[in-house]
Amino acid sequence: MGVLVMIFGLMRIRREKMDTSVLINSALLLALAVVLEQLRIFHMPQGGSVTAGAMVPLLLIAWRFGMGTGVLAGFAYGMINMLQDPFILHPVQVLFDYPLPFMAMGLAGISRQHLYLGTGLAFLARFGCHFISGVVFFGSYAPEGVSPVWYSLVFNATYLVPEMLICCLLLKVLPVKKMAERMVVAHN
Repeated sequence: MGVLVMIFGLMRIRREKMDTSVLINSALLLALAVVLEQLRIFHMPQGGSVTAGAMVPLLLIAWRFGMGTGVLAGFAYGMINMLQDPFILHPVQVLFDYPLPFMAMGLAGISRQHLYLGTGLAFLARFGCHFISGVVFFGSYAPEGVSPVWYSLVFNATYLVPEMLICCLLLKVLPVKKMAERMVVAHN
């Protein structure tokens, strides 16, 4: 509940409106993200996977409708992802592996003029959440003699770097500006 209150506060501060067209477009893009999540290129043993660009719809929500709306969509996606593919060790670990990293994808809305800068920032913040979770909660999975910090760094980079590269490639080849223009928003 506290996370949702903070999201709505952020949206109010940034003067983002949540009208019917924003809800419909966001819901459609969120559904697309859930479908794309199922198209996995590979899946890591303790969670995490490289997909066919599942984060692109979340990036588009943030880029088109703003950071607050992107963070809210990321929260919803994180909850859906947790229900579909849970790997739960501790309640705090749930925060750092499900809602927070996908909420971080909403940071792409910070730089609406620079799509790739926003995308890089979003993936860096997502990496930070998974990295913390890896060090604190999954450090015991590190092989003998390997630091939990190094293990978490390598493990999370193994799937997040390819995922980011796939998303950047898709954002390069897709007509992003035309798609954003067609997402009619009543308040713009």
